Amino acid sequence: MDGTDEYPPKMKSSFKIFCAAILALTLMIPLMGCDRQVSTEKTTDVSSDGSVRSNEKTVTKSADGTVTKTEESKKTTPPEKP
Repeated sequence: MDGTDEYPPKMKSSFKIFCAAILALTLMIPLMGCDRQVSTEKTTDVSSDGSVRSNEKTVTKSADGTVTKTEESKKTTPPEKP
């Protein structure tokens, strides 16, 4: 080397490959997209014995157009009275 701040050729090519990989990963993120929640429905029912039943229905749409329906039910029973 003649005193300039030049990097060795092998290091330059490694840096170029690294930059290309980072660029490729950065460009892929927007293409993946996120799921979008289309609708949500929540219902809660309380029975005469004090137990609570909750239902939640959710519809989501992914970036590729796939629609997914999810239903979740929970039942909570009050503690026994002494």
